[in-house]
Amino acid sequence: MDVKVISERFDRWYTCGMCEQRYHGVVKCALGWACWKTYLGRPETDKLRMPAMNMLGNGLNATNRLEDAMSVREAELSIAQRIGAPEFKILGVQSNLASTYRMLGRLEESLSMRQKVYARRSKLSGEEHVETIREAICYAAGLIDASRFEEAKSLLHKSLPVAQRVLGNTHEYTLRIGKGYAKALCLRDCVTLDDLHEAVTTLEGTVRIARRVLGGAHPLTAGIEEDLREARAALDARETPPGSS
Repeated sequence: MDVKVISERFDRWYTCGMCEQRYHGVVKCALGWACWKTYLGRPETDKLRMPAMNMLGNGLNATNRLEDAMSVREAELSIAQRIGAPEFKILGVQSNLASTYRMLGRLEESLSMRQKVYARRSKLSGEEHVETIREAICYAAGLIDASRFEEAKSLLHKSLPVAQRVLGNTHEYTLRIGKGYAKALCLRDCVTLDDLHEAVTTLEGTVRIARRVLGGAHPLTAGIEEDLREARAALDARETPPGSS
């Protein structure tokens, strides 16, 4: 099989063939284990063994088994470096490990690794590559965790039109950028009334697309709806005159 056919078949481990949405939660974890068990007997240099290891790490992350996920990620990175994997693959492993560090609360380690990965990915692939867009989302999330809201806002503001042009308005990454951008607007130290209006408008448009494309039960949709409720509350509090009911 050529690379395209192999890639299409491997996609079945993480994307539903009917609705074309990515699996999440316990289903993602179960398929991660199944994928790993399918390919673990292959040599370390086999082209599908490391992707299967990545699938297992993703599944463990999805069900908050974070210590286990970290062990898998660190082992995967060690293997990638030992066998001399291409740089773009090593960057992908480091990116996933940074995500797990972030979920474990190891924010400084996560952000340091994320900054390096984003800078290198941008140089290697250019700003319009889908992985560069993904890294921008993850790096911005780390910046928000570190209360570096202006930097996150600037990065996402630059990335949003790129994602819309390359991936379209309905892609999950585009929705995530809109969500992150609105959050950065609301959390700025000098947040203005215009910032809050822009955040609410952005989230209203984003959540409409998310409900239509992903459905109301999807974690991303739920997260956008929660951010929208908070942004509306902040806007109402700012617009309501003191002493009024």
